[in-house]
Amino acid sequence: MPTERSTRIFAEPRSSVEVTGEHSQFRLDLERIRFSPYFSRLSAVTQVIAQPGAGPLIHNRLTHSIKVTAVARAIAVRLTDAASPTRAFALEHGCDAVVVQAAASAHDLGHPPFGHLGERVLDRLARESLGLADGFEGNAQTYRIITALDVSEAAPRGLNLTAAVRSAVAKYPWTRFVDGDDLGDALPRGLRRVDGAVEVVKFSAYDLDAADLGQARGSLTTMEQTLECSVMDIADDIAYSIHDVDDFYRAGLLSHGAVAREFRGWVDRTAELRALDSVELAARSAPPGAALEGLRRKLHRSDPWIADDDAFADAIGVVADDLVDGLLASTFDGSITSERALSSFTNRWIGHLQTSVVPAPPGVLRSGLVTLDRRAWHEVEILKFVHRHFILDRADITMYQRGLSRVLTRAVKGLSAWVTDEVDGHRVPQRLRELVEIATDGYARLRRTPPDGVPVPELADVSSLGIGRGVIDYVASLSDDQALAVSEAIDGRPDRLWEIGQNL
Repeated sequence: MPTERSTRIFAEPRSSVEVTGEHSQFRLDLERIRFSPYFSRLSAVTQVIAQPGAGPLIHNRLTHSIKVTAVARAIAVRLTDAASPTRAFALEHGCDAVVVQAAASAHDLGHPPFGHLGERVLDRLARESLGLADGFEGNAQTYRIITALDVSEAAPRGLNLTAAVRSAVAKYPWTRFVDGDDLGDALPRGLRRVDGAVEVVKFSAYDLDAADLGQARGSLTTMEQTLECSVMDIADDIAYSIHDVDDFYRAGLLSHGAVAREFRGWVDRTAELRALDSVELAARSAPPGAALEGLRRKLHRSDPWIADDDAFADAIGVVADDLVDGLLASTFDGSITSERALSSFTNRWIGHLQTSVVPAPPGVLRSGLVTLDRRAWHEVEILKFVHRHFILDRADITMYQRGLSRVLTRAVKGLSAWVTDEVDGHRVPQRLRELVEIATDGYARLRRTPPDGVPVPELADVSSLGIGRGVIDYVASLSDDQALAVSEAIDGRPDRLWEIGQNL
């Protein structure tokens, strides 16, 4: 039987009766997410390294989501344990482990083909070529999927999830046009100040879905995550900081020598590096350790509420001992011995980090309701630095990504031209036509009842905006291989025609 969408988000303390009474509905939410084709699709979407070139044991978005869910549940259970000193805090803010699992399972549904590269390319195309002012954002796409694009027998559109789960998915609970000018210098993650103005970098709802997000969140303040969202968010941070290192080690992309030089350079030249200005620090001729010194300074600029030089130095030592002089000292060769060493490293760090989650200091906008303790927070920042500095800036990966950006550009521009073709437009794929209709209806509804602070589209623009958003929704829903196949088919190359599959 179809069920009514729950509007409760439990902003007030939850009693055991309330949790038990709602638990079955939360479980239904979790099942709807896990049985969704958008969830299954994540098995064919790149995490960081594409699986065809690196092997089947490299994480994709599905295996990452499964592991985030496991970490998030462990954190939620620990916070609410009867013997935990955080139990009263968790009950005050609401921390149902099933809600946390559902949010963690859903958090990457909106990731487009080719990972974060796909996000950047689709955002540029949406804004510059299709006239969509709020562009593309993976978190906002996730929210759009669960509320408008996915299907359930219980609602005409969307998965009909409870407000608690929808709120827990919204890591950046605002639109691209949130007014942050009255926030002062301290901004939440996802916002930054450029030349005195607040710029929105990440957000969790497009204009079309802002009303639903507002209804789900009820009386919560604009910038505040729910506790369940905060647990999911920190579990995501923990999982990818460890699993990215896991992937790069398996793929042979982390050079022990290069990583060791950087870490030892910072330890041996601390005073010298601190004397360099920012230009000297970023120069190609900068000594080993300069990139880590740049990270130390960035942490102080962005997160003065927790950044600490002694904790940073201690974290450098811990990561150097366990990663640089430990795991990376032996090349991964696929043997049982190397698998055991990697498993030990991963399990040890996951266990340490998920037990390092504590309530955040009150009033800190840069943090959710929970955070890592000072030691673990610095360790995670350094682990994330390893993959950013030694992997993402590699010339070979950059070259490959430039090629993938052209794949997405061909797909978006080719499909947009097809939809608007007066002769051949009627033959576009049925699913694309339906997505355009959903988006067009959404813009028409936005004109009738615009939420506060959301720009109202002109009547003359409703059709073109619907086409643009529909095309973006379509391309974002493809797997990596499907995006390649669509791009090549549009380009007149039939080699991969039958790989496009049922998305057409």
